[in-house]
Amino acid sequence: MEISGTTRVDKWLWAVRLYKTRSDATEACRAGHVKVNETSAKPAMLVRPGDTVRARNVSGEHIVLVTGLIEKRASAPVAATCYIDHTPPPAPAGTVAPNFDRERGAGRPTKRDRRQLDRLRRS
Repeated sequence: MEISGTTRVDKWLWAVRLYKTRSDATEACRAGHVKVNETSAKPAMLVRPGDTVRARNVSGEHIVLVTGLIEKRASAPVAATCYIDHTPPPAPAGTVAPNFDRERGAGRPTKRDRRQLDRLRRS
């Protein structure tokens, strides 16, 4: 049963090439990695043009606006016309989070150690 102007979110994610297989898209929906208009999406949830889809996969989180509906996988240029990508650019490669590992057996951090860690996190 299909309403005109809508398609299943798992089919759409696979067709626009955000996931490699439809079963990957279905599993991502079941695991809670896909949201449509800030609502967790089940695989059978319907998407319409104008909806915002957030999908997290191995390459990171993608935020896309649905502009067209397709149900069958098409070439990459055709698939790219069905959404507008609002994904923020990745962080610069030089930006690395500080490492907070402690020596094994060093015990709990002292108050001084904890303050130093907090200063590192803020900067």
